[in-house]
Amino acid sequence: MGTTLAEKIQSIRGMNDILPDETPAWQFVEEKLRQLMQSYDYDEIRFPIVEKTALFKRSIGEVTDIVEKEMYTFDDRNGDSLTLRPEGTAACVRAGVQNGILVNQQQRLWYLGPMFRHERPQKGRYRQFHQIGVEVFGLDGPDIDAELICMTARLWKALGLSDSVTLQLNSLGTPSSREVYRSILTDYLQENKPLLDEDSLRRLESNPLRILDSKNPAMQDMIGKAPRLMDHLDDESKEHFTRLCAYLDSAGIAYEINTRLVRGLDYYSKTVFEWVTDKLGAQGTICAGGRYDGLVKQLGGRDTPAVGFAMGLERLISLVDNDELEKHLKHPHAALLMMGERAQNSGLALAEQLRNDVSGVRVLTVCGGGSFKSQMKRADKSQAKIALILGDDELDNNAITVKYLRASRDSDKPQQEQLSQSQIIELMNKLVSF
Repeated sequence: MGTTLAEKIQSIRGMNDILPDETPAWQFVEEKLRQLMQSYDYDEIRFPIVEKTALFKRSIGEVTDIVEKEMYTFDDRNGDSLTLRPEGTAACVRAGVQNGILVNQQQRLWYLGPMFRHERPQKGRYRQFHQIGVEVFGLDGPDIDAELICMTARLWKALGLSDSVTLQLNSLGTPSSREVYRSILTDYLQENKPLLDEDSLRRLESNPLRILDSKNPAMQDMIGKAPRLMDHLDDESKEHFTRLCAYLDSAGIAYEINTRLVRGLDYYSKTVFEWVTDKLGAQGTICAGGRYDGLVKQLGGRDTPAVGFAMGLERLISLVDNDELEKHLKHPHAALLMMGERAQNSGLALAEQLRNDVSGVRVLTVCGGGSFKSQMKRADKSQAKIALILGDDELDNNAITVKYLRASRDSDKPQQEQLSQSQIIELMNKLVSF
């Protein structure tokens, strides 16, 4: 049965509109992120939203919640299995390998955009969500791991969140040392099999390390007594982790070592980290990452060390203080009122001239006509600093009336005055500079 014209079509559950009163917060955070990436000389990369399903099965791991339960996967008209990207690292590696930018090169890359996972929507966790990801290729030392953590610490400072987040660190070791530990952990979990829940039983043979990340309260005592991966690291991983901690100590970045931090994706090795907060309830992680030295080779490239992190913008934006956002909202510098037909004919040209002559100016033209009172009401609602009034009197005198709404003015100046166009340009340049 078809949809009638009278029926309202709703958005897909968990895929939300970002409305005009919300976008300034997004723009503020995105601008801070771009400034941050520029300050570390990282380059932006953009890749498709849709990839071949095999990319994520091979990289993330088939026995993971993402692949088993959460991916938006479909067959296209050619019968190829495609998936809306659930995360960015695998796609970034695919793009790097396919375009030959990782061979014998060091790359510091970042990306920003929507990701998709079919899970139960809750605050800060949606089916379409937005992530910024940072990936570094070709560097295998702990110094670059430390740089990424320093970068995130700088972001918290820029957003006023330093007191709201805590850094947790762990090392997963090399794949060979992790295999040894995996065998020890599996033996322990087999001994405690009656205590395992359904998800953990399913992971026992395929991905036992993920059991350590379980939030099931009934299993916490048993998990707390499990053998620690940190006690079974190889010498290479121990040295890497020790040097990383020394770099962070030198940079003055506080951290906690969390031996149960394993991350949910199969490709991690050595360093893993999360920034967590208690401001979001149960979903406390706002940034997570680590080293994934084997993934490039796993996806068809040459053996290439790699490390990165990702953070969800919805959670990040929800943490930013509204007063901090208000300080950075960009309201119009001026609202232009056009009184009468002659003024309307000249007003748009005047607004264009102001935009030509004053770099960075924001001018709202109060279109649609109406009385002076109604136009002034719209100008005031826009939060403009000044109102520019153009009517028959101003046109006859080749002038513009300025009404100061929120802009400071010299104490000897009236609340309203007539200025020439050159004086208006001088005034607008002052407004833009503050």
